[in-house]
Amino acid sequence: MRREQGFTLIELLVAIVIIGILAAVAIPQYTRYVQRGDLVEGTNALAAYRVQMEQWYQDNNSYANGAACGVVPPATPPLVNFTVACALNGGAQAYIATATSLGPIAGFKYTVDQNNNQATPQAPQGWATSTTGWTTR
Repeated sequence: MRREQGFTLIELLVAIVIIGILAAVAIPQYTRYVQRGDLVEGTNALAAYRVQMEQWYQDNNSYANGAACGVVPPATPPLVNFTVACALNGGAQAYIATATSLGPIAGFKYTVDQNNNQATPQAPQGWATSTTGWTTR
């Protein structure tokens, strides 16, 4: 009697089901991992902007340049996933800078003020917001 070599249909289906289950777990985890890596751009941009605003304050004794913040926020071309904006907060001695996410990581908003109070007032569902720090996990 000659025995055929190869896989049966059931064996192939079991292998496909196992691969499907592994992919269903791994792909969302990998996507969230990539998102966490992209969030660093926003927090780094705000930290660097805050340093520039403090340098402006040392030179001018004010965070304002007329009715606007003393330092122009970084533009979108150097930043890929975020836009940064600044607004004076009750006069020339206070400001709040905001980084808002774009594209595939849209829904995040980070803020920092002249006292280095960091907050995450907005985050997508499943992510935590915070009034005492930047949420990146």
